[in-house]
Amino acid sequence: MSGTSLDGIDVVLVDFSTSYPKLLATYFQAYGRKLKDTLLTLHHPANDELHQMQLISNELASLYAAATATLLRTTNITLDQIRAIGCHGQTIRHRPSEGYTLQLGNAALLAELSCITVVSDFRSRDIAAGGQGAPLVPAFHDKVLRHPSIHRVIVNIGGISNLTNLPPKRHTVGFDCGPGNMLMDAWIALQCGESYDRDGAWAASGQIIPALLHKLLDESFLHAVPPKSSGRDLFNLAWLNSKLRGDELPVDVQATLLAFSSRVISDSIHRFCVGAQEIYLCGGGARNQALVRSLDISLPDCRIQTTDTLGIGADWLEAIAFAWLAQQRLYGYSVNLVTVTGARHPCILGAIYSA
Repeated sequence: MSGTSLDGIDVVLVDFSTSYPKLLATYFQAYGRKLKDTLLTLHHPANDELHQMQLISNELASLYAAATATLLRTTNITLDQIRAIGCHGQTIRHRPSEGYTLQLGNAALLAELSCITVVSDFRSRDIAAGGQGAPLVPAFHDKVLRHPSIHRVIVNIGGISNLTNLPPKRHTVGFDCGPGNMLMDAWIALQCGESYDRDGAWAASGQIIPALLHKLLDESFLHAVPPKSSGRDLFNLAWLNSKLRGDELPVDVQATLLAFSSRVISDSIHRFCVGAQEIYLCGGGARNQALVRSLDISLPDCRIQTTDTLGIGADWLEAIAFAWLAQQRLYGYSVNLVTVTGARHPCILGAIYSA
């Protein structure tokens, strides 16, 4: 899995032979600065972008293959024991309203280099059926993390935050809330040259700017009803700069961005997950202590923990979910929840590239 945070590649080895997925090994490969900068550039129209996209797709495939090989070297598992790689690819455009989504990562080349069957392109079939193509992980949450009598909400805080509402005896609903780490990471990189705000410490040292927070929260996407999904196409530094006066202290902007990320999550839960009892966090933002404290204050009636307490590591849950999605594709099961994506009907997701 390589997500909207653009930090790198999460690789997991998962055993699905029992009813609960067993995580056997993990590995993280960070993106280099040049690759990250190129990916950021490709989120917007640019000169010679088609050629650059193809080159980066090949580079990503090589990185995915190398990361897979590195992980396998730490185990006693051999290539012939691996059924498939589930590879989401790197999203650079997500425009479901215009009928397409685009993830880079040459799956055919990955199958060739790894000698393992690859399942990829999970979003396109759902979009073809009128859906958002995202989020897709709620189907995994529904299968693995649902409780028969406790109302749970799973919140993934990656570049974008998204939630899965799991009310007992009712349909699962999931959607993108808004920015998670994306704007905070971009701002601290611009101002301090850091890739992220560890524990939210820089944000915690600033003061929230109420007028700026009001402007950020006024974005129409945040007030739309699900199904909905978003990404860097909307929430980016240009969008943030359009809200700034220009005389704000950088640390106060960071404090306001953290409050913004907290509010888009808590407001979504208050509005669409009435009666929630337990909230489980995953993704990189689950390790942001200042953000978690803010959520605790905003959601006093809910018990907030990480998915670690459920036996699925918060740092690896999304990668595990795409391994599961690959398994479902090989079995021929439809896994897009129409209550989540808004598709007209269930679909079998993913394209298979045999080794």
